[in-house]
Amino acid sequence: MSATSSVDYDVAIIGAGPAGAACALGLRRSGLRVALLDKAQFPRDKVCGDAIPGQALKALRQLDPAFAAALWQLEPRDAVRRSRLVAPNGGSLELEWKLPSFNSPRESFDNALLELVRTHAPATTILENTSLKGLHMAPDHVELQPTHGPAITCGLVIGCDGANSVVGRKLLPEPRLARAHHCVGVRAYYENIAGAESGTTEFFLTRDYLAGYLWLFPVGQGRYNVGLGMLAEVVAAHKVDLKETMVRLLATHPALAGRFAEARQLGAIVGFGLPLGGGRVRPISGERFLLCGDAASLIDPLQGHGIDTAIQSGLLAATQAAACFAKQDFGAAHMAAYDEQVAAKIGRKLAKSYRLMRFLSTKPWLVNAAVGLARVPGLKRWVQKAIG
Repeated sequence: MSATSSVDYDVAIIGAGPAGAACALGLRRSGLRVALLDKAQFPRDKVCGDAIPGQALKALRQLDPAFAAALWQLEPRDAVRRSRLVAPNGGSLELEWKLPSFNSPRESFDNALLELVRTHAPATTILENTSLKGLHMAPDHVELQPTHGPAITCGLVIGCDGANSVVGRKLLPEPRLARAHHCVGVRAYYENIAGAESGTTEFFLTRDYLAGYLWLFPVGQGRYNVGLGMLAEVVAAHKVDLKETMVRLLATHPALAGRFAEARQLGAIVGFGLPLGGGRVRPISGERFLLCGDAASLIDPLQGHGIDTAIQSGLLAATQAAACFAKQDFGAAHMAAYDEQVAAKIGRKLAKSYRLMRFLSTKPWLVNAAVGLARVPGLKRWVQKAIG
């Protein structure tokens, strides 16, 4: 199925996080020469909320039940059974989740996914400590330019390299998202938080910053991922210092005041960016390239998670890559089938979430009312379905 022996690899996947690892696993039986590149040496930290949604594990289970089973043995890990949502007026709602899911620090989870690639896709060449400086599109191949070392050639490049994707910046006609479709967040790890429970994730909404939330997620071994995320346009318009705001809310939010009095912070508060899905549709593929995960702006705008959509898009990209080599067609028109699949299986839900997030972001009274209505018999299921 290889395109030509004159290139180093048939497929080069840039980024070995969830999207890239899933894509490599999806190509494990394709017969293609696959390289998986990442700028870091694993295990490495990835700033995130550390929630591993049930849909991510379901997608891996459908690929091979052994993959999900192996991840359930991961430590540290906290199996999540319920979430507690606190409205701006202090009212709270507990939701039970149907799909099994867990939280785990990305340093551990991403490394476990890469180990699955090493074990189940041993023909994949894994190149760590390999930063991509640029790339050049030739008529019959793609030339990758690492920061150090010689150029790498491939027939098809798949960008799984995150929010600041080099592949996206070089190849998309409009690589930057508007602030209205970008979220920024901060997080830190804590232990000894009063009232925190294993198996329960907590979300706190405030009247001032409805277009975002503060979270408290158990990640195993008595540690908690605590963070604050907000729309970039809100941060810019109000000159919000996210780190200072998070510390202040932990001390003053009515549902949190006093809970951190004896808590111990483990490490610094660090920031990250989240390119939200559900906005104006733009291409995520073109001649000889595909984008997945954060590089394709597939973060859920309402809940802020993206590991599930990263894995789902990585698997769809693997299917598209195999189809390209089977037909020897790497043109933009053929690649557009991938965009259509992502739109149908991921994009429509993200668009719904984005509309709901924007609608609720200026209506604290409506959020309060929804939480109140959820206590009415028969309505809780509707509220849970509305927020995903």
